[in-house]
Amino acid sequence: MLKYVQHHFDTIAGIGIYPMLSFVVFFTFFLAMLWWVLKVSRRHIDHMAALPLHDGSTSNDELHAH
Repeated sequence: MLKYVQHHFDTIAGIGIYPMLSFVVFFTFFLAMLWWVLKVSRRHIDHMAALPLHDGSTSNDELHAH
């Protein structure tokens, strides 16, 4: 089965660009996420971590006052 599929891929002109393109997209996304994780404030992370536990009884201004 793999040889059948590989034979059809070999007959397509310019197919070699797709693995490189997918790697570049993945690597760019990975670097962007790494940059964001290193630059995001601890206050923002704490706020996002507390969202599922928040009962909604306090105002939005009190949440950002930390």
